[in-house]
Amino acid sequence: MGSKKLAMLVIFAVFALLNLLYMESPTCTLSDDKPPFKPNVPLPGTTVPMRTSSSNVSVVTSDLQEKEETDPLLPPPKATKSERIIWFRRKLPELEILKSTTKSKRFHGRVLELYNNNCSAQFFMVWLSPAKSFGPREMLAVDTLFTTNPNACLVILSNSLDSPRGYTILKPFLDQGFNLVAVTLDIPFLVKNTPAEAWLKKLKSGKMDPGSIPLFMHLSDLTRLAVLYKYGGIYLDTDIIFLNSVTGLRNAIGAQSLDPETKRWTRLNNAVMVFDIYHPLMHEFLQEYSTTFDGNRWGYNSPYLVSRVIQRLGHKPEYNLTIFPPNAFYPVNWLKIPRLFKKPTTTGEVKWVEKTVEEINKGSYMIHLWNKVTRKMKIEEGSVMHKLISTHCTFCGNITDSHT
Repeated sequence: MGSKKLAMLVIFAVFALLNLLYMESPTCTLSDDKPPFKPNVPLPGTTVPMRTSSSNVSVVTSDLQEKEETDPLLPPPKATKSERIIWFRRKLPELEILKSTTKSKRFHGRVLELYNNNCSAQFFMVWLSPAKSFGPREMLAVDTLFTTNPNACLVILSNSLDSPRGYTILKPFLDQGFNLVAVTLDIPFLVKNTPAEAWLKKLKSGKMDPGSIPLFMHLSDLTRLAVLYKYGGIYLDTDIIFLNSVTGLRNAIGAQSLDPETKRWTRLNNAVMVFDIYHPLMHEFLQEYSTTFDGNRWGYNSPYLVSRVIQRLGHKPEYNLTIFPPNAFYPVNWLKIPRLFKKPTTTGEVKWVEKTVEEINKGSYMIHLWNKVTRKMKIEEGSVMHKLISTHCTFCGNITDSHT
């Protein structure tokens, strides 16, 4: 055998041995120090194919792109403040939701176009999650909204639903002629010339701690304040079931809890807010958000924020503010609501269901489902929730499966 052929065989053998050792050895890093953050990994229950034919490449790439584009920005667990800032600074270039894009710049025109349809009321919802997660429960919220407020207009502020997939999801309502549109957010436009403009500038500088709570939650809190300030109308969370028309309400917010002795409110909630355009109290909310923002405390920039501001300023007569008691928007608190999902099994429970349905129908505009508690709970047939929804919906699909 020639010397050249022998040398080539030796080289191939060495490469094969190194490759075998690499495949069987654990992954190593350049240093023994642990990296500050965990790398992105596939979601539980999903698989990433090691090999794929060319026909599958586009499908896999599309799924990965959708996951990346809808990243909820969950900060690295147990990261320090400085580590979060470094992490967020790396993320900033890809965050389209913080930018004005060609698509988002149509926001203002599309909102005004919808509101030119002689709307009985202007509603807003915010959806910053993937379109595919806008499921049966969210559909029930939209369904009951239009059933009880048929001539209203609804804008869903959502980059993911402003898409072909989103159009397909919302098509049942559009086919019925309801005034509904999903619009890509333009956050820089919404906060322009408001106190929150300075906050956004600081966030985008990459020098600010975004906090340990996912950024999309904070952006939802900001967006609802800014859109009500600039357009006026009614903001609603997507886990609400409508029972009565709210088109006659103005400058109102609801108490979540009362002091049992004084009967004065102890906590307000921003899941439902009704305000005129450029209302001074909305300006105060935006000022409070900008100057006291804390990304590490759940609720601090949302229900606690409106409670703080109204506790301090809400008594001023020029605000013309109405604070509704809990039964208006939150007739059942989050501790007791699971019972409303259960089917009655005794005569006594049947009577309790009938009485509860009658009381809520009579005294409440809507009922908040407290998704953090009930998201995975099945709405059982014959339960309070099943009876309330089935008498206040048009499509009424997937009531018992709205937990999926």
